[in-house]
Amino acid sequence: MRGWSCAARTPFRGSLVYLHGVADNRASSVGVIERLTRRGFDVIAYDSRAHGQSDGDTCTYGFFEKLDLRRVMDTLRPGPIVLIGSSLGAAVALQAAVGQPRVVGVVAAEAFSDLRTIATERAPAYLPAWTIRQAFRVAEQQGRFDVARVSPVAAARALRIPVLLIHGADDHDTSPEHSQRLLAALGGPKRLILVANAGHNQAVSGVGVWSEIERWLDGLVPQTVADDRRETTDPKPPPVTQ
Repeated sequence: MRGWSCAARTPFRGSLVYLHGVADNRASSVGVIERLTRRGFDVIAYDSRAHGQSDGDTCTYGFFEKLDLRRVMDTLRPGPIVLIGSSLGAAVALQAAVGQPRVVGVVAAEAFSDLRTIATERAPAYLPAWTIRQAFRVAEQQGRFDVARVSPVAAARALRIPVLLIHGADDHDTSPEHSQRLLAALGGPKRLILVANAGHNQAVSGVGVWSEIERWLDGLVPQTVADDRRETTDPKPPPVTQ
């Protein structure tokens, strides 16, 4: 795994792990790092397996990625942890948060509800059902994972922590119905922001959305003065792991 660990520039409030989407890498975290290190968060952003500079040749959409994330969280300094993810990253965040007492909240943008549903929806319309089933079997064999167990909606049923869902109202790649199913399944404090005129990977950049995220974070993790505040003057974030 390759990533960046960026220290809070103001008194430490907690750690925030940013998770990118499929076919993306940690470079998309630069704006998040700039915003949230100034608000007291250590921000960790890494390339998911089979992405960027991290090793691996298969993406399993959360089956193994949630274990990778939990190992990253084990390296963080004491304090609350917030997960923020986009698309694939949102799905991983929801699955990884289950049973993790240090995780106090999740921001999930454009998440899918379960892998079988989203992959079937995205398959070309001309493909017969038997071809899609065979594709799932091949993916499971090559990736050594179980498609049925990649289910953010199942994870949502087990979560009692606050979750902020964000979705573009005009997302035709992952329809808003996925976030609506997640909202219905969540058992703790929850909110869904539907962003007008936003497609896939556009919701978080909608007008006023970041202000809403920051207000939500302020309510979730109050500002505190930490005894072990760290400072950094290095503009290039160092690796999380080697």
